Amino acid sequence: MTSQSGVASTTGMPQRPELAQPTAAFAGFPSGVAALCGVVNGVPRGMVASSFAVGVSFEPALALFSVQKTSTTWPALRLAERIGVSVLGEQHGDLCRQLASRRDDRFAGVDIFRGGHGDIYIPGAPVWLECSAFSETPAGDHCVVVLQVHASHVDPARQPLVYHRKQFRRLAT
Repeated sequence: MTSQSGVASTTGMPQRPELAQPTAAFAGFPSGVAALCGVVNGVPRGMVASSFAVGVSFEPALALFSVQKTSTTWPALRLAERIGVSVLGEQHGDLCRQLASRRDDRFAGVDIFRGGHGDIYIPGAPVWLECSAFSETPAGDHCVVVLQVHASHVDPARQPLVYHRKQFRRLAT
């Protein structure tokens, strides 16, 4: 059945979608989680993003993520010569929480691999991307950051960590 506004309606469903709680709606979209890490002035910096997306462009190769304008990590990390992006693996749930924390010692006890340009990677990730900041565009209370991908590595034997409804999940095999 279609209402006068042209929006389909079924029993128990509102006639028009409402944006009362966008975070709940957005949490219903499953996504991978990426750790973005690099060295700035000799100090390892890192953050995680569930908004990471690839395939923005293939020539040049571009990926993107969004970051809150209130982030204290991104202003430093954007200065890194290269940023290592690790698409986190299904075993990285606890590590993800640690890297997402506001602690100064986010890398305490974390096994890392350093690239040749200050880029940092997480072992066991199904995908690694060596990136640099390409552009940044304000978007509401966030900024959309586009990264240029300079190199990549894929481990097809590894499965990604999936974030859905505020929980970490695994792909069904």
